[in-house]
Amino acid sequence: MSTALDTHARPALTPRPGVLRLGIDRIGYEVRSYFRTPDAVFFTFLFPVIMLGIFTAAFSAAGNIGTAPDGSGGISVGAYYLPGMIAAGMLLSGVQNLAVDIAGEKSDGTLKRLGGTPLSPTAYFIGKIGQVLVTGTLQAALLLAVAALVFGIELPTEPSAWGTFAWVFLLGIITSALLGIALSAVPRSGKSATAVVIPIVLILQFISGVYLQFDQLPGWMQTIASLFPLKWMAQGMRSVFLPETFAALEPSGAWDLGLVALVLLLWLVVGLVLSRLTFRWIRRDA
Repeated sequence: MSTALDTHARPALTPRPGVLRLGIDRIGYEVRSYFRTPDAVFFTFLFPVIMLGIFTAAFSAAGNIGTAPDGSGGISVGAYYLPGMIAAGMLLSGVQNLAVDIAGEKSDGTLKRLGGTPLSPTAYFIGKIGQVLVTGTLQAALLLAVAALVFGIELPTEPSAWGTFAWVFLLGIITSALLGIALSAVPRSGKSATAVVIPIVLILQFISGVYLQFDQLPGWMQTIASLFPLKWMAQGMRSVFLPETFAALEPSGAWDLGLVALVLLLWLVVGLVLSRLTFRWIRRDA
């Protein structure tokens, strides 16, 4: 009798979902929310594709880049700018998208409400990083498809080149996502987020070899760009898509893939530490 009473007196406890499960569930929500936001789709997802089209149309009449003195050889303008646009897409998907999005969630009270749920900061990070991985991968696939099918750009056929693409992309996209989470702590409100974040992202693109040929930039500008991850993401992507002869245009005369990996890993750690130290469900000054 006492056993029966005890059974009715103590309802069975439902175990709390694990951090990983909550984070994976959150990825689906974040991806759906991303594609329901027209601004995010246009200014982060489609922007590199649009810019590749503009650069290809605007500068193709000037001829190939890297031609020999007799006018032979070289590659098309679209082929030259493709790796930079892929790197820019990684930065936009991670840094710009998350910094603006999370700042908005702080401002409108979304994070405060999430702080009262079983969702931990780690699960929240998994959701955001997973969303960037999914959307960044789809963006890169779309960009490569447009490059090959619309602009006739020849893509690499060597498995080793795609292996390099995979690790540079993975390191770059995760690093960008973590830096985006960290940067979201800077804007004072959701309304000011775009004014704070977009100029930073835009300047980095101009000095890192995305819109301008990196070897033609002043030495001091190349040095500044080398302090930030976008330059190394773009360099890693150039090693995948450009002929080997173009390595001579890099500051050291080589692709330096080992250094690319080291710098991106260092920035990944910096982003992880900063995002964890600065993240709050509510602003301290709220």
